[in-house]
Amino acid sequence: MVYDGFAGLHVEVAGGIATVTIDSPPINLFTIELFLATARLAQQLADDDAVRVVVMRSANPEFFIAHFDVEAILTFPTFPDGVPEPTELNAYHVMCEAFRTMPKATIAVIEGRVGGGGSELALSFDMRFASPSAIFSQPEVALGILPGGSATVRLPRLIGRSRALEVILGCDDIDARTAESWGWVNRVLPDGELWPFVDRLAARIATFPPHAVAAAKACVVRAEQNV
Repeated sequence: MVYDGFAGLHVEVAGGIATVTIDSPPINLFTIELFLATARLAQQLADDDAVRVVVMRSANPEFFIAHFDVEAILTFPTFPDGVPEPTELNAYHVMCEAFRTMPKATIAVIEGRVGGGGSELALSFDMRFASPSAIFSQPEVALGILPGGSATVRLPRLIGRSRALEVILGCDDIDARTAESWGWVNRVLPDGELWPFVDRLAARIATFPPHAVAAAKACVVRAEQNV
């Protein structure tokens, strides 16, 4: 399968591993254009039998994804009092769910800052590994909006209710070591060890029977839904 035409994203597939590099200078702002490209890519990766593992990284060591474009968010429709709230997933949730539920392993490698919608995207991956310089945040409440892309669901499950509220209501930066101790990320590894570890893990998973990987992940997804 050919991977091109995805604005702000570069994709390389080798040995069953699709490496997705975010490259949208200067700070990898999650614009509408980048979001639409990521959503299309998620569906294509999910349907590609040649891909067994997806690894997402950034071309910029200072930013994974800074945050979603706030100016764009403020143009989204609101729901006045008396109007029923939507009962179906919106397009952003569908994209996150594609990474969370696709029948293959998804790994986010975070070097630098990740916040807002970028953090919510990373939260939807199966595993997150970070460098010591990584910084995490959900700044939405300070801006008068909500972290509505899944952080209010994903973070409490990962780090617990109280810590999730500290993050979401406090709107402060969380350093990599704290994120690791809370369970926000799997591991924080020194820069010289981070990529060798991730490469080895991804390569191991890619050699295992795809049906077993898919079935095992599906079981974990079902168990998560029952929590």
